[in-house]
Amino acid sequence: MSVAEILHYTYDDYINWEGEWELIDGIPVSMAPAPVRIHQRIAGEIFLGLTQSLDDDCNLCEVLYEVDWKVHEETVLRPDIVLSCDDENEAYLAKAPKIIAEVISPSTAKKDETVKFDIYEAEGVQYYILVYPNDLKAKVYSLKEGRYIKVGDFTHEVLHFDDIDCGLSLDFGTVFGKFRK
Repeated sequence: MSVAEILHYTYDDYINWEGEWELIDGIPVSMAPAPVRIHQRIAGEIFLGLTQSLDDDCNLCEVLYEVDWKVHEETVLRPDIVLSCDDENEAYLAKAPKIIAEVISPSTAKKDETVKFDIYEAEGVQYYILVYPNDLKAKVYSLKEGRYIKVGDFTHEVLHFDDIDCGLSLDFGTVFGKFRK
């Protein structure tokens, strides 16, 4: 028996762990210490911006903050912000969110830009937003024919999610506005 076989975990193991973890292909990944204040504040602005933009008559979708997404038995991720629609599971997300936003920190950048990028793309997340608090910039990707295509870099612009069933937009001028000097 190899070390990889011994150290291979599932969701049933994950739910019993103490501390903050993600599980990627059966391998536990420790989450970074609590995010610095700018990370938390920007994530809060994104949450608020999406929540306020969501159409009042859109009852199937909700904006969530740091919720577990059980991709499958051996992968459980906890994105910073998600827009989830039609997911009735109360313990965790069971379906791919429509939108995921990750606020990048130095300790998570490589994982967010590569490993999670690939997982989100493969699982059909419609929009992936990488937010860089030190640069006050967001890189936005949209899924087209199964691949992420870069929509653009956003600093002051409004992003309209035209292909999401609920009318939705995110004003990056407002998200980053309080942090500009």
